[in-house]
Order: sequence, then structure tokens, then C-alpha cells
Amino acid sequence: MKRLFSALAAALCIVLTAGANDTDVLDNTDAHIYGHVIDKATGEHLPYIVVMLKGTTIGVATENTGHYMIRNVPEGTFTVEVSAIGYKKVSREVNIRKGRSYEVNFVLEEDHIQIDGVIVSATRSETTRRMSPTLVNVVGMDVYNKTNSTTVAQGLSFQPGVRVENNCQNCGFQQVRINGLDGQYTQILIDSRPIFSALAGVYGIEQLPANMVDRVEVMRGGGSALFGSSAIAGTINIITKEPVRNSSSISHTTTSIAGSPSLHSTTDINASIVSEDNKLGLAIFGQSTSKDAWDANGDGFTELSKISGQTLGFRGYIKTGLYSKITAEYHHLQEFRRGGDNLDLPPHEAMIAEQTNHGINTGGLKYEQFSKNQKHRFNAFASLQHIDRESYYGAGQDPNAYGKTLDLTWVAGAQYVYKADKCLFMPADLTVGLEYNEDYLEDNMWGYGRQTDQTVRIASAYAQNEWKTEKLGILVGGRLDKHNLIKSVIFSPRANLRYNPTENINLRASYSYGFRAPQAFDEDLHIDNVGGTVSMIRLADDLRVEKSQSVSVSADIYHSWGDWQGNLLLEGFYTDLDDVFALKEIGFDSEGILIKERHNESGARVLGGNLEGKLAWKDVLQLQAGVTLQNSEYKEARSWSDNVPSTTKMFRTPDVHGYLTASYNPVRQLALSVTGTYTGSMLVEHHAGMIERNVTVETPDFWDMGFKAAYDIRVYKSFSLQLNAGVQNILNSFQKDFDTGADRDSGYMYGPTLPRTFFVGIRLTY
Repeated sequence: MKRLFSALAAALCIVLTAGANDTDVLDNTDAHIYGHVIDKATGEHLPYIVVMLKGTTIGVATENTGHYMIRNVPEGTFTVEVSAIGYKKVSREVNIRKGRSYEVNFVLEEDHIQIDGVIVSATRSETTRRMSPTLVNVVGMDVYNKTNSTTVAQGLSFQPGVRVENNCQNCGFQQVRINGLDGQYTQILIDSRPIFSALAGVYGIEQLPANMVDRVEVMRGGGSALFGSSAIAGTINIITKEPVRNSSSISHTTTSIAGSPSLHSTTDINASIVSEDNKLGLAIFGQSTSKDAWDANGDGFTELSKISGQTLGFRGYIKTGLYSKITAEYHHLQEFRRGGDNLDLPPHEAMIAEQTNHGINTGGLKYEQFSKNQKHRFNAFASLQHIDRESYYGAGQDPNAYGKTLDLTWVAGAQYVYKADKCLFMPADLTVGLEYNEDYLEDNMWGYGRQTDQTVRIASAYAQNEWKTEKLGILVGGRLDKHNLIKSVIFSPRANLRYNPTENINLRASYSYGFRAPQAFDEDLHIDNVGGTVSMIRLADDLRVEKSQSVSVSADIYHSWGDWQGNLLLEGFYTDLDDVFALKEIGFDSEGILIKERHNESGARVLGGNLEGKLAWKDVLQLQAGVTLQNSEYKEARSWSDNVPSTTKMFRTPDVHGYLTASYNPVRQLALSVTGTYTGSMLVEHHAGMIERNVTVETPDFWDMGFKAAYDIRVYKSFSLQLNAGVQNILNSFQKDFDTGADRDSGYMYGPTLPRTFFVGIRLTY
């Protein structure tokens, strides 16, 4: 803890010192920029559009009338930049002189395929999708609204190569699988910070409310050269909302699971306040959710667990000067979940019970400083997450199965970017950074005398150079990580090539490296606990880092036909895994605890392709669909149990899966949406219990289709009311062969996460 407070104090000193040195503040120059922003197609004035002076912290949002004014602009030449979701970015250069006012008007053209959308995951700095050296997909709030998704996890299925599934009937934990690999192979970031520990990654992405999110960026393939350990299959970067204008909203949705009395109710609140001079901003979000347990087959045991939770948080900024800014983010989450039978009784009086009570606090602080000539950019950051979890994982009315887990993760670092007019043969951006990450976990199950203490420390340094023009981009970089559980330093390289033969064709080729460091704590322990066996994990003396190498090539093609816009994405990918982690049973110790050892096995290969298409006509009709074809196999045949035939096929990995979204706005007030996911057949494990012996099951395929209708009503001036309703999983394409009774295999669960459900909602916005 002393190291933690020392690091945070040092970060705070850096922030305050740097902020104090930024003396270039807005003086009373009496020079103003004013104007309006209108839609090119309709001629209507556009409210709430962000107008910024590029390379500074100066900016405003247009008012309800579509007009704006930036007051007391300093003297000099600036680029005025206008951007908004659904429109192409536009910029104009203005030469400012003291005591003069300048009228700068903008006409925006619709962009429903987001070719100029801003992303940060490709290089750890802002760039556009068109100029990005590697392929990054973005899940925006429009996807969450169309699909009626209330958590971050729910909306992720509507991206190529990504699939979300439930893996436990008792605790309801979900996994996000990228390119066929398990959830633990994916690095989860909040605002580009790796503060999701092994514990947080179990339920964390399902616990995060969608209304805290501005967008989610998904980068497939190894990403350890940028973000360190666990970025093997890909990276999910959750970008939280930043305040832009004064606004507020409150919404409520009630869902009936399978048309039964089991309900899922969610209430969201959002509010943002921005000072008149735009120097201060605060965005507040909150969510309260309550989901009843649901029993699919009437055996008295849950297939969907009971969940109740509350989240409250904020993100705010202080602009300390023309070229500096401090951003702070914090949220608190409290969640209770329970599965099994007899949910009204204490867990130790039930036949099967899994119960957790999480208290999670997450926060971050970032300072940004950039030079007047836009050649230098520096940021220092510190983030922290603390988890306090009380749990019960037990079977057969076991009073010894109560436990408690404490987890503290923090990360601090700094990054510097230098923009060179020419480096050897063309302009380039050089990025260098330092990062330190520490995680301390203590897991106790007192009744069995089981205690796991684990401390992970990683010191990192990274560097990359990106040569780039509008037509060509070449990126070479690498990262060094010193992990306290690994003797040697780990080097993670990356290389990317981008070629734009025309403005609307992006060709990319990428090579990346990923690694996953060992750890003694594994959430899979709870499965053994439920079965009546308590186990502990130890690391083999010769345990090596699990690593991957990924190669991908892609063509990203855009085209416009009058009012129509289209995008076609073709991608091929190949990932090679070496020294895959696996567990083997060593035997029981003197206290009757089963000892398992984590060791290395031969690797695996995943190869395939993604095809995605987008088509939009004005803001009336939008279509998007994607399909993934893949083959995922181990290098050597494996058998997961005695008397079960061995196979090279990776489990829970369909060869085909995909998604679609379609929206139609016949009039401005009415939005109709059809969405769906397809999951092909796959292999899953079915453990003995209700059945006599272990077997491998080949699942059927599933079409999970949904429909939503939303109607907006202008209530009074700036107030609007939305009424919405719909159906999820219309075809009720859901697993039909769940185990029954106390001896069931709770992990035998596959396919869509929900049966057919009906929902109604209301939202009031200011």
C-alpha cells in the first residue's frame, strides 16, 4: 500500500507541476469566432455539434439553434474543426487578430459508415479509421440502442470475429471470445488502461453499464506490443463518455424473460454539465438493475441467475490552459448474484448455491500537455481498481464454502509523442512510454483452510514509430515487459503496413505478438468447489509464458452513390499459439485439498476470415452484417477426459458465426430495428453427474433475432420523450437439453444468452 500511495502522490505532483507551468491561458483578446453548422442534405441547423480549435483545448458545442461562438481566441493561425457522429469531419483555417470577430460557417455531409470516426486503440493516440495502421472496429451507442443492450457485454456480439456466451447456469458469468479464443485471451481496457485483473475479467464486462460508454473499440489479434499481458486474441477498449454540453436523461426498461413472471428491470440516468467558457465539464452516469432468476425446465435450479446491482460514476475535465487538460474518472459498482436452488434460503441450506456480492471501485487520473506547434504531446496517468467480493461456492448444504476475495490493481505511466516533419524518408510520429502495473489478490475459503495470495508486478517500456502520409503508413514498434513471475524480460514486437491507393480504399497488413503471463488464481476453481472438491493451483517450476503470433491482411473499401453510402471489409487472419497453459492433477495434500499444477502444452492454430458490409441511405435506412469463417485446432490431439475420444478441434468455437443489424426511419420520430446473431455448430464438454459418463456434444446452430420500435415525442422545447418496445430472440432459438437436478453439470450451457424475451421502455431527455 505504501508503494501505491507513493505512486499516486508522484503522479499527482506531475499533474500539478505541469499544470502550473502552462501559463498560456485565455486572455481577453476580444477576438471571437462565431457561425452556424447546417446539414448539407436538409439545410437544417444542427444542434450539439462539437467545434474545436485543433491542437488546443478550446472548443464549444453548437446551441439548440445550430449556432456557436468561441470567445477571446488567442492571436495566431488555427484550424477550426467540426465533428459529430454520423457526419464527415470538416476543418477550416483561420488567422486570428486581436479585437476582430470572424464568421466561420460549416456544412456537414452525412457519414453513416464512419470512415472518419476517431479511434485510439491502434496507436494509443487519436487517429481516424481511414488513417489507422491496423484494423479497429467500433461499437457505438447506436448499436446498443438498436439491440436494447444495457451492459457493455451485450452489444459486443455485433462485430465480426466477436462472440458472447454464458458459461454457467449458477453464477451466470459471460465470456467474450475473439477469433475463437477464450475470454482470458482478451485484454480489457478502460480508457486505454489495463486495470482489469483476472478476477475483474470474470464478471466485469457484464457488470459495466452501457450508458457509461461513448464507444467500445475492438482490435483483433495480438496487442501486447501496445497493452501488455493477455492481449493475445485481441483488445477491447471501453471509452467512457466525456461531457460535451449541458444535458440529462433518465430511462427505464422492463423485460419479461420467456414471457414469464421473471422480470429484468433496468433504470439508467445520465447528466452532463459544461461551464460557459468550456473549461470545466462533468458527466455523471448511474444504473440500477434487477433481474429475477429463471428456471428453464422446472427442476427448481436456475438456468439464469438472480442479479441486482447499482452503478454510479462520473468523468470530468479541467482545462488548465490552451494546451493542457486534466481528466478524472471514477465509478462504484455494487452487485449481488445468486444461482442454484432455494434462492430464498441462506446458500449453505441449498443443495447447490453460487453467490457473490461485489463491491468495486474504479478510478483514473490523466494529465495531457501538447505544444503550440502540435509537434509534442505528453500525458501522465494513474488508474486504480479495488474489488471486495464475498462469495459462496458450495454443494450439498456445505457450511464451509463461504469465502472472501480482495483484489487491488493499479497502473501508472507516462507517454510522449513527437511528430516529425520528416524522419528518414517521410513524416512520422514517434511514440515512447513507460508503464508500471501491480495487482495484489487475496482469496480465502476459511472452512477449507484454503488461501491464495498472489502479487503480480509488471514494469514496461514501449516505443513505436509510424511513418505516414495520406497514401502510405508504415509502423514498427515493440514493448519490453518485466513480470515478477517470469525470469526473463518479454519482448513483444509489432509491424503494420497501410496503403491507400485511393481515398476510399484502405489495404492493410499486420504482424503482432501477444503473451499471457501465468497466475495462480483462476476463477475455474469455483467449479470444483461446487462439485464438492476444493482445489488449489500451483505453478510448475519450468512454466513458460504463453505466447501468440498473429498475422492479418484486410481490404476496407468505401463508396458513395448519391445519397447511398457503402462499406465492404474483407479480412484474413492467422494466429499461432505456443506453450498453451493447461492444468493437471497432482493429488491431494494432507488436508484433503486437491493440488493442480499449471504447465505448458503444445499450442494451437486459429485461421479464418471476416466479411462485413455496411449500406446506408441518408439517415433513413441502415444495414450492416458480418460473417466469420474460421478453423481453430490444437497442434496435437487432446482428450479432456478419460474414455473421451481425443480431438484437435478447439471447444466452444463454431466454424461459422455472424451478425446483422438493420434500422429504418420512415419518419424522423419513428425508428424500427431488426438485429440478430448466428452461431454455428460447435463442440462442448458435458461432464458426468446427471449423465453417467463424460461426453463431447456437438451443438445445433442458432439464429437469435430481435426487433425494436422506438418513437420520439417532443414534449416541451428541449424536452423529448421516447417510448420503445420489442422482442429479443423472436425464434426462441435457445438450448433445449439442460441438465436437471442437483447432480447437473452447470457448465453445460451454450448458444444465445437469453430465451425469447419481451421488453418495453421509456426515456426522457433534456
